[in-house]
Amino acid sequence: MADEPLFDRAALVRAGRALNRFKHRHGRVVAAGVAIAAGSLSALALAVAPLAPDPADLPQRVIVEDVQPLEVLPQLEALADHPVELSRTVVVRGPEALHGILRRAGVPDAAAAAQLQKDPAVAAALSARGTRSFELRSSGSGQLLQLRVRQAAKDTLAATHFQRLTTRVVDGRWVTQAETLPLATTPRLASGTIRSSLFAATDEVGLPDAVATQLAEIFSGDIDFHRQLRKGDTFSVVYEALMADDEPAPWDSGAGRVLAAEFVNAGRIHQAIWFQAPGDPKGGYYDANGASRKRQFLASPMEFSRVTSGFAMRLHPILRQWRAHRGVDYAAPVGTPVRSVGDGVVEFAGRQGGYGNVVEIRHTKDQTTLYAHLSRIDVKPGQRVEQGRTIGAVGSTGMSTGPHLHFEFRVAGVHQDPLQLARQREQVPLDPSHLERFGSVSRTMQVKLDWALTAAPDPGQPRFE
Repeated sequence: MADEPLFDRAALVRAGRALNRFKHRHGRVVAAGVAIAAGSLSALALAVAPLAPDPADLPQRVIVEDVQPLEVLPQLEALADHPVELSRTVVVRGPEALHGILRRAGVPDAAAAAQLQKDPAVAAALSARGTRSFELRSSGSGQLLQLRVRQAAKDTLAATHFQRLTTRVVDGRWVTQAETLPLATTPRLASGTIRSSLFAATDEVGLPDAVATQLAEIFSGDIDFHRQLRKGDTFSVVYEALMADDEPAPWDSGAGRVLAAEFVNAGRIHQAIWFQAPGDPKGGYYDANGASRKRQFLASPMEFSRVTSGFAMRLHPILRQWRAHRGVDYAAPVGTPVRSVGDGVVEFAGRQGGYGNVVEIRHTKDQTTLYAHLSRIDVKPGQRVEQGRTIGAVGSTGMSTGPHLHFEFRVAGVHQDPLQLARQREQVPLDPSHLERFGSVSRTMQVKLDWALTAAPDPGQPRFE
């Protein structure tokens, strides 16, 4: 028969509740009741304590056993017989011979280099001009066992996929396989401080140029990055890092969308949070309260650009006369894609005097934009284009001293400063049915932005999640 418990737990609970009721009714005798209860519990403790055995009375036994260690030499021989494979990754930013890549990786296998360079697929990867990563797996003796090359996919797949070329030794011969695989994304956090320019600050913390460009476009309606940027301004950002085989994509476009950002300019805080409501194929940026940040026009007709001549009086570089410059010039290499800054219809596409190759787009009844000196034209008159659509490429046609884009913005035929385009917004409110979902996203992103600013003492270093 099992031993009876020393006390009934349920009875104690009932007694405790009764004591509480008694306390409320008879406050003066509470102290006495507590003293009695304490005394009872002390007696109970005294009664229970002797039931436990004294550790000093427990029997003790000492066991002594000889342990013979294994001999060291057989263990070393076993390790020597175990195959060792080493893996190294080298980032290449232009055409390079394979033996040079192997030398940089410390894999002195000249025979493999000579043989693999005869493979057309490997030769094409070596002669490519974009940034690639070469992963080399070798034996402990330096013999190359596998070569894997990762680079951005071509054309429309470049933003979502990567190309992987793998060649390995199988049964004594090299076998090559080429694949196009989807990129994965992972959130990454960073923050920085402006010392001279936005791009210098993002370079300092290791942010890809694609992220810097997105930051400039997101906040261009609030900040004129050519005139209003201040030393000491700060930013924090949450963005998608593109991953190829669980490694960061090394090419220049190795970053996806900015998910959230905060920019403090001259003491004023600006925030943007990416949100895509159910059924919305595009998504957009909103402030922390759910107000849309959508702009009628993009900040620039090119993703990467540098203003070389603004909307002002200037000495004409060819005519050598002072005259008003009715647009903005952006320096860029020949072939750089030019995009429409807003939705509209192509009014003109062709040659136009000193402008060279020109595209003119009507966006509203009285608003038009003009893109001049193009090396090629990708649209036709009457064609409808969406914001961001490529309409041509940078060139140096017409009266031009070098490759650049001349960009104009007109309202009712009167030239306006194109840099003011970015300040025009469409007030598109968030559907009330999505506010709860947006609030959850907003709170999560705010925590990430705060963490990016405070997680490390040095804000000049990128931090990852």
